[in-house]
Amino acid sequence: MTDPRPAVLVTGGARRIGAAIARRFGAAGWHVVIHYGSSRSDAERLAETLPSAECLQCDLADGDAAVAMVETLAQRLGDWRALVNCAAIFDPDRVTALDPETNARTMQINARTPTRMAQAYLAGAQAPGGRRVIQLTDQKLANPNPDFFSYTMSKHAVAATVPMLAMGAAGARDRVYALAPGAILASHDQSEEETEISHRMNLLGRKTGADEVADAALFLAAGHLASGQTLYIDSGQHLLSQPRDVIYLARAGQAA
Repeated sequence: MTDPRPAVLVTGGARRIGAAIARRFGAAGWHVVIHYGSSRSDAERLAETLPSAECLQCDLADGDAAVAMVETLAQRLGDWRALVNCAAIFDPDRVTALDPETNARTMQINARTPTRMAQAYLAGAQAPGGRRVIQLTDQKLANPNPDFFSYTMSKHAVAATVPMLAMGAAGARDRVYALAPGAILASHDQSEEETEISHRMNLLGRKTGADEVADAALFLAAGHLASGQTLYIDSGQHLLSQPRDVIYLARAGQAA
């Protein structure tokens, strides 16, 4: 690829936070590779709005296919400066009874596949100014609760790889980061009213926007922080101690 633009791959880039990140990089002059699983129409519509973009489909439950996608891109992108692993699933299971099927799928998509993609990217991608891996995690790293047990386990797992990859797989010019959002968009089965309440359950009492996460991703792509760091974008939610996910805290408050 002869395009002088730096390139970024955003997994889950067709919708929600991933789309916000894709738009932010596009506006900054990057070539954006929008990965999608099943949201082809969303990905294509988004790509049409960006100055330079393409769409790639891959089921991240298939780790080998995800690695092959990275290896293929590495062969043709001349300045592949950033990999942003944003795609994730958020299915409920209980701390008292781990559901094996939910756990296996969640750990695969949220932890094993993004880790393997990061390894393949650091092994083969070319970027003269250094490469950036940005793993989307969650403020639950610092503020855990028993809900969404396998999801939280998976985010802790992928977060644990960040300092290890920074020490053992990244070159001197490379950076590996974790980006940890708080409650950003409506999720699971939330109503709009519940979202308004739950997303203000942080130290600042404000809603954190997807645009703030996107701005943080672009900031990390510049490599200003030391490798291996975690950046929280959550209006201070991770500094609290919340006994349950804010989805359920909001509902309990409404019922009280």
